[in-house]
Amino acid sequence: MHLEQFNMAGRPEAADMLRPCLDIQRWIDELADARPYSSIDALLAAGGGAAKPFTPAEIEAALAHHPRIGERAQGDSAEAKLSQSEQAGLGVADAAVAEALAEGNRAYEEKFGQVFLIRAAGRSREEILAALNTRLAHTPEAEQAIIGQQLREIAVLRLEGLIGR
Repeated sequence: MHLEQFNMAGRPEAADMLRPCLDIQRWIDELADARPYSSIDALLAAGGGAAKPFTPAEIEAALAHHPRIGERAQGDSAEAKLSQSEQAGLGVADAAVAEALAEGNRAYEEKFGQVFLIRAAGRSREEILAALNTRLAHTPEAEQAIIGQQLREIAVLRLEGLIGR
């Protein structure tokens, strides 16, 4: 889709276009209501700053749509397809890295009570594993801020893919 199409879409259609990027209603509302955007860069900047900071409830709701890192998203929704594409870029993991990620995911979920979230695009499995191990040492408060940033990075990448350059 082109920026012009997004700018000219009806409000409900624009919201529906944004939802697979990040299913946080306040973020969707801010972006849809700020149209028209003068450029893709303006839209991406707005996406990076909208609804800042996310509330714990918003983060919890958004995480409900994300699979564990290293696991395939289920279903054929637009969001699942985006997640599948992002994680496919990780390539095939060797058995030791795959097991370490699975073990790290379990430890993270036990400590924080939610799925480990990281922008997978542009990262190797080894980089993700290193980040996971580092983040296991965080406090829940520090981790919430990082999750919010990761959600924003994922949303902006998806938004860029949606609108295209």
